[in-house]
Amino acid sequence: MLTAVIGVAAVIASMSVTTLMPSGVTCAPNTTFCIIEVDQPGQPAPPPDSTGHDVVVRECTVSSTGRVVPCQGPLGWFNDRDDCYWRKLEQQPPDTDVIWGGHYPDGAIYAVSCAATHPGGTDGWVWAPTDPPGYGGTGVTPAQLAQQALARMALTGPAIRMTIEGDEMGLVGLPLWLWTEVGPTTWGPNSATAAVPGLSVTASAQARQIVWDMGDGRAETCKNPGTPYYTGGVTSPTCQHIYEQSSAGQANEAFPVTATTTWDVTWTGGGASGALTVTRQATASVRIGEMQVLITQE
Repeated sequence: MLTAVIGVAAVIASMSVTTLMPSGVTCAPNTTFCIIEVDQPGQPAPPPDSTGHDVVVRECTVSSTGRVVPCQGPLGWFNDRDDCYWRKLEQQPPDTDVIWGGHYPDGAIYAVSCAATHPGGTDGWVWAPTDPPGYGGTGVTPAQLAQQALARMALTGPAIRMTIEGDEMGLVGLPLWLWTEVGPTTWGPNSATAAVPGLSVTASAQARQIVWDMGDGRAETCKNPGTPYYTGGVTSPTCQHIYEQSSAGQANEAFPVTATTTWDVTWTGGGASGALTVTRQATASVRIGEMQVLITQE
């Protein structure tokens, strides 16, 4: 509930309050001041887009401080690129004004206010060829829509494969081949598009490397998906690990394996572009024994 106290002109005060004032307005007798109470309803939930996904609600944050600010106000619309407010001048300067920089009649002149968001920031006029991202009420910025496109790709950690599976046991000193099944969600390439009215962003993803934490205090970094084991193979040409001790004494008598994929994601749309780095994990376990050698004498 928002409460405001305002002065009412003497001419209004002399009239009938019941006929002039709406409900929620209280005026004390023989005074020119009234109290107005205004209910502020909650914001409705955003409707789903045409694909059935919820539309991401835009949140405006000053990158240097992390402070959340209104996306629109008297100063204009918040621009995520420079953390300033932009407002297109209703009456554009004449074509002879130097502010155009020779661009007239292309683009427009904007009043840009940075003082409200930057310590020591300044205000002024600038020319720009198009409205900045998010100007005029677009529900999300391109960067935020890129996150929605990223989610639609459903990237995962590796589909872990090793030369031993299930209850099989590997041996100390023998190479253990490591690889992932290759697909759009486990290695790439992958791409997806997210859109709202007036804005569309496409993101593309490709895995860069897999870090295999083998549970014995050591890790292998493989800048490839690895090579599937083939009959007769001994040493993997791309990605492997050699255990120097057995898994005896470990929980469940097995080493826990955690494989972390690093994905490089690029996106473009709405006159902007960017890059993201994300990681995804998968887990498994492996049992390692020691070869027992029996020597007999004849």
